[in-house]
Amino acid sequence: MTSQEIKQQFIQFFELKGHKVLLPASLLPENDPSVLFTTAGMQQFKRFYVYPSEAPSTRVVTIQPCIRTSDIDEVGDATHLTFFEMMGNFSFGYPDKKDSYFKKEAICWAWEFLTEELKVEKDRLSATYFKGGKGIKKDIESLNILKTIPGLRKIKKQGWDDNFWSLGREGSPAGPTVEFYIDGVEIWNLVFNEYIFKNGRYQSSECKGVDTGMGLERLIMVLRERKDVFETEVYNNLKSQISNLKITSQNLKLVNGTKNQRIILDHKRAAEALAGEGLMPSNKEQGFILRRLIRRLIIILKKYGLQIDSITQNQTILAEAKKFSLTLERGLRQLELLIKNKKISGGQAFDLFQSYGFPFELTRELASEKGILIDEAKFQKEFTRHQKISRASQAKFKGGLATGGEIETRYHTANHLLLAVLRQVLGGHIQQKGSNITSERLRFDFSHPQKMTADEIKKTEELVNEKIQDGLEVNMKEMALVDARASGATGVFDDRYGDKVKVYTICDKNGTPFSAEICGGPHIKNTKEIGEFKIIKEESSSAGIRRIRAKIS
Repeated sequence: MTSQEIKQQFIQFFELKGHKVLLPASLLPENDPSVLFTTAGMQQFKRFYVYPSEAPSTRVVTIQPCIRTSDIDEVGDATHLTFFEMMGNFSFGYPDKKDSYFKKEAICWAWEFLTEELKVEKDRLSATYFKGGKGIKKDIESLNILKTIPGLRKIKKQGWDDNFWSLGREGSPAGPTVEFYIDGVEIWNLVFNEYIFKNGRYQSSECKGVDTGMGLERLIMVLRERKDVFETEVYNNLKSQISNLKITSQNLKLVNGTKNQRIILDHKRAAEALAGEGLMPSNKEQGFILRRLIRRLIIILKKYGLQIDSITQNQTILAEAKKFSLTLERGLRQLELLIKNKKISGGQAFDLFQSYGFPFELTRELASEKGILIDEAKFQKEFTRHQKISRASQAKFKGGLATGGEIETRYHTANHLLLAVLRQVLGGHIQQKGSNITSERLRFDFSHPQKMTADEIKKTEELVNEKIQDGLEVNMKEMALVDARASGATGVFDDRYGDKVKVYTICDKNGTPFSAEICGGPHIKNTKEIGEFKIIKEESSSAGIRRIRAKIS
């Protein structure tokens, strides 16, 4: 059975159990500031565990690409990955919502899928449950269900770290877990969200839910009885590509071939996935992770005497490689000199970062191969000082917008027109759920249960351009937040606003407000300054959220 067949079988199995099949969320979450990337299948559904009435269905199934970078330094061993796919089934609103389910169905269906669909021998399977701790009682309900399963002979109790899931944030769901293992390898994690973390403690929730996750690559590894995830068919094409590069056995020996080949396989897959989402390498947050993946990939390939264009044609990756190549040779020579001295200070590591673009983690990794430790605290001190100087320099030039800023300001006002038009075309239920503006494009997320039709997209584009050509004035007024709400101005009403807010209003030719939004600005004075508006793509962002990508010219 191929990986594609396993995914299809998983979806079909739960579809027959009444689950709605939803598209995966973007790897770049816009409405969840707690994480840089989508790290689990349930991430796009977190709100539904607290507000199940907002869920598109009480039963949902997805296959979600994920990025996890907490163990990025561990990639190269048999199990760690930065990019992987997670198969999951979910339920919201138990017991009040019709067709919702909880522990019995989740546990029994997991067993059914593993033994009857995937044909895993029962004596290879085992399960664990939560034994209780930190004021939370033992999960006797799950234990009793597990005991009723014919053929499940190995059941083990485990503690908080292994079998209780929690974000630990105010208002977030939490609960005990049941985990299934094949040959002692954890395969499927079933989370039963029956608690809410509130006022510093876990309280029983009236609204319960199920969140499960099973890593595709690890599942294939144990089904095929392979030693590591990189020996599975998921990586076959990439491995063939590397083999065709004719890396000599001597080179493999010199650079710890198995580990480095694994890093190449993982980082190429992860970098291409992130670049495919439109992420650009940078020195902060998500962009920094992408830059780190690419630069680590470049340096490892260089050890083989290879260029990155030998394994990828992704233009974002190649552009970053070209930029890095300008300083790579000099940086490596400088690092080699430092290594010869058997010591690298935190300040010297920072100089490699500032002058040659070497991320600290990369310098640390290369140094550790030679048994050299670096003072990370000193590096962080230098890095913080550098940030303060940079911010002070930026403050001196805050008087006006540069050319890129002017373009982004035009996009910002186009964003307001787009929201108003969408509410007109699709209905008043439309709410902005996220946006991202650069000098090159607009990305706008909004609540809508279905894909827009071609006619709806065309009408939206035409109406936005009509408002642009009407030359409507953009006016700003400061007012109390309570007055802004009462006036009907749209906004994301959460903790981000102070008592006083700015409301930007665009009135039509009759003087009737067409758009009124709470916003920090800046905006242009007249809509004619925007230029021509063009929708490039309309797609799914996450469950119940659509995304529009657009450009102006």
